[in-house]
Formats: sequence, C-alpha cells, structure tokens
Amino acid sequence: MGSVSWLRHISSARVLGLRIDRRRFYSVMPRGEESAAGAEASASAVEASPGMSKKAAQKAAKKAEKELRQAAALAAAAAEEEEIDPLADKYGDTKLEDLQSKAVTGRKWTEISELGTDLEGSTVLVRGRVHSKRAKGKMAFLVLRETIHTVQCVVSMENVGSKQFVKYASLLSKESVVDVTGNVSNPRNPVSGTTQPVEIQVTELHCISRSTNELPLLLEDAARSDQDIEKAAKEGIQYARVLQDTRLNNRVLDLRIPANQAIFTVQSEISSLFHDFLRANKFRQIHTPKLIAGASEGGSAVFKLQYANDQPACLAQSPQLHKQMAICGDFRRVFEIGPVFRAEKSFTHRHLCEFIGLDFEMEIKEHYFEIIDLIGKLFIYVFNELNKNCKKELETINSQYPFEPLQYLDETLVLAFAEGIQMLKEAGFETDPLGDLDTETERRLGLLVKERYKTDFYILHRYPLAVRPFYTMPAVDDPKYSNSFDVFIRGEEIISGAQRVHDKDLLLKRIEECNIDPNAIGLQNYINSFSYGAPPHGGIGVGLERVAMLFCNLDNIRKVSLFPRDPNRLAP
Repeated sequence: MGSVSWLRHISSARVLGLRIDRRRFYSVMPRGEESAAGAEASASAVEASPGMSKKAAQKAAKKAEKELRQAAALAAAAAEEEEIDPLADKYGDTKLEDLQSKAVTGRKWTEISELGTDLEGSTVLVRGRVHSKRAKGKMAFLVLRETIHTVQCVVSMENVGSKQFVKYASLLSKESVVDVTGNVSNPRNPVSGTTQPVEIQVTELHCISRSTNELPLLLEDAARSDQDIEKAAKEGIQYARVLQDTRLNNRVLDLRIPANQAIFTVQSEISSLFHDFLRANKFRQIHTPKLIAGASEGGSAVFKLQYANDQPACLAQSPQLHKQMAICGDFRRVFEIGPVFRAEKSFTHRHLCEFIGLDFEMEIKEHYFEIIDLIGKLFIYVFNELNKNCKKELETINSQYPFEPLQYLDETLVLAFAEGIQMLKEAGFETDPLGDLDTETERRLGLLVKERYKTDFYILHRYPLAVRPFYTMPAVDDPKYSNSFDVFIRGEEIISGAQRVHDKDLLLKRIEECNIDPNAIGLQNYINSFSYGAPPHGGIGVGLERVAMLFCNLDNIRKVSLFPRDPNRLAP
C-alpha cells in the first residue's frame, strides 16, 4: 500500500473525528514513507474543512504537525523496540510458567543483608523489591529492598552493552519484585540511603512480579517520622502525612516499611523468648479451645454465636478455665500462645477486640511469690535478649518512632498495692485504697516509680479482692485483699495474675459473692474439676501486642497488631 492510500485512511479518520492509533499506524506503514505521510496528512487534515477561517486553519495545521511529530517519536520508539537485541535474554519479565515450580535449577540467592565488602568481586543473585529508581544518561540506578535491607544496583551501557536493557530497568515500577544478577563492587563514594555499603553492577535483570504504577500510598511517605515532617515544614517543605486509617486500609503496603518490618520481628522474638524460657523451666505448651459454651471471664464482653445444633456458644475471652483444668489434670506447669477475644467497646490506644495472649499456669508449693519470682526472671530474660538480638530492628523502629530504651533492674521491683496507694497520696493524688487503678492513675504511679526506683518495669501485688475475678484467692490475713498482682511497663499494665482458688467450697462462695450463676453453661465442668483434688496453683495472662508496644514505647497498639480488630475494624 502506498503513502497516498495511507493518507486517505488518515484524512478520512480525521474528517470523521476519529482518534488515530499512531503507534499502530506507523508500525505497519512502509518504511521511508513516514515523512511524506506527515506532510501530506497535515495538508489533508486542513483541506478537510473548507469553511474554516485562515486563523483556524493555521491553528489546525500546527496541531496536526504537533500530533504527527509525536506520532513519529512513537514510531521511532516502536521501531527501536522491534530491533532484535542480542542481549534480550539477559533482561525482561519472567514468564508465569517459569514461576510455577517448573524446575529445580540449583541457583543460589544471596540475601541483601549479607552483601558486604567481603563479597567484592563476587557474582551474586539477589531478589528484592524496586524501592526506588532513577535514570541518568546511559545508566539506570535501582535500589532494591528486602525487608529492612537495601542495596543499590547499577545498570550501565558499559556493563550491559544494550540501550534496551538500560531502558527496561528505568521503566520498572516501584514495588515490583525482581531478580538481579551482578558483580559486587565497592563504590568510590559511599552510597547514601542504603543499608548495605556495596553496589551491584548488574549483568542480568528479570521482573518476577510487576506492581501497578499507581500506589494508594507512597512508602517513602509512610516511612517518614513525624519529626522529619515537622522539620521539613519549618523549612517550607510540605510532606504528606499518612494517617492511621490509610495505613490500615492498605496494610499490605504499610507492612513493607522498615519500621513495621522491625516491629513485627521484635514481636515475633518476644513470643519465641516467652516460649523458650518456659520450656526451659519445665512448662508444657497446650492449646485450649476458642469455641466455648460460656464466658470464661464473666461479664458481658463476649462474642456470642450459634454453634452446631443451635447450641449457644462464644469465643473464649481467655484460656483461664481450661488452664486450671489442665493443672487439675496433673500437667503441673502449662503455657499457651493463642488468640483472645474481648467484645469490649473500648476505643483506646491500648485495647483490641482480638489479641494474642501469652498465658501460663503453674502449681505452687507455698506462696504465690513463686509465680512473681518466675515472672521477674522471665521478663528480664526477654528484655536482655531483645536488646541483644534485635539491635538493628530497634534502631530501625527508633528512626521513625523515637523512644528511650526501656529501663529495668536486674532484680525486678515488687511493691504492695498499699505502697503504691501511699506513693500516690504523698504526691497529692487521692485514690480509693480498696478500688482499682484507672489508666491515668497507673500512668502517674509509673512516673513516681520511675523517679524513685529508676525502673520502667515493676510488679504491684496484693490487690483488693473486690476488683479481681471470682477465681482469685483471697489473702489469708485480710479478706479485703487478694493474692493477686499486675505487672507494668512504662506505667501501663501488661499482665494480670494471681493465685487461683483451688478449693471447691471456697470457689462456690466466691462465685456467689460475684453474683455469677454456678449452673451457667460451661461453668459446671470447671467447678467439678476441683471435686477430685486440686493442687494450689496460679498464673498470668499477658497481651503480646501490649508488651511489644510498650517495650518500643509506641503510641498505639494497632501499630503492633498485624491486622487489628477493634470495634470499628473487621477488615482487611
């Protein structure tokens, strides 16, 4: 087909007001005819409207020329893409079929965290996300990210010998997952903004999974500290502030920022340390049911549901009753790590409707201080190991959410509830000596303890009996008090614990005093467990998220809950 025929198509289309796909047009037009086509098409486009004024005709001609220049540029780019690149197998998108466990190749990937100066000159294969990118002349720079670790990768004509290769690298979308093969080098000038001190001179680049270009939030915005935002504002620079709901609505992206990667590493470490310490102290891990017949903690804060055969049921508020039944079954020392459900309409910074409970229960020989002593040793172990094993993660969290390291004593401070009340009174805060401590009072007491004893971590024991659950053992010398305790970090409660009532007659009396129906569904089996002889015992319940939040002094528990559940949030 000659250029005249092509121009007839173009002119007809314009007269009809149709948009022309120039990329497609020029990709099939006979070579050498584009220039003539361009000139004739411009004239044809103007001649197509004989009633047009001279000024309008000139304007239309200029517009047509501009459009055809753009079309020519697209045609040139298309022609370049059509050129066969002898290095095409060194870059490009990996086919899905090659990612469907097609073959075991024996290739070895190096983690980005392992890239150091000792690997200079080595050829490595790494996988990561495109954290950032920039093009400069005949070079493209990619920063790859793997969890909290980053490294700069250089794609240059000098190394790859292909313009298309460099262009491919520069057009990758942020957050895409790529495999990079290249040689490790020590840059002349230190690379700023990456965790690793080396660069990778890229020889191969393949995209494993592409991200969309439009992201609901930018990771650089989500990873910026409030201090950096405020500092920039003073200098006249306005940064976007990513709010909590935006983060949680797009949690998959939000979890990728370095601080969140570090937070959940710390949380995982706390859970593991809890497990390891108790196992080393002859505790047995158990798994209690989360579907139960009645409330395990009493009260109305329970999620109710219909079970099989229309039986009423609820989600467990804690493993409390089953832990004690396991002790009655001669398990002696037990612990559990599992979900806990509370239907409380609490819209606070420290409450969730679902959280991970760290619970243990143990026989005691003489005194509930056996439990308190174990708690002190457990948490000192956890704190020490976190500071030793998570240095990098704690630094990463601190860079976005600055905090003072937790201060604690080698031997945990233990105070009586009455001593705490007296400290508050001396500081001018009147508190009911037989009442519970509210959140603000706990915080005030925490500050007083920190000032006097130089610790953020302490235990307060011998609480008034009236504010404790029905299964709490009364104090032998004063029935107004109990053999119970709470544990605090930075003035906020993380643990509630006590010696339990193991005598059936006393248990029935406590149930009556708390106005609980002993014949309530699910409670009768628990009560009967103490009919066959039960050893003295006690235990604790800990909120994993609360420990992680307070160790890092974060301002909201939703930051340490992977996918938080509160009264307003049931997704994602």
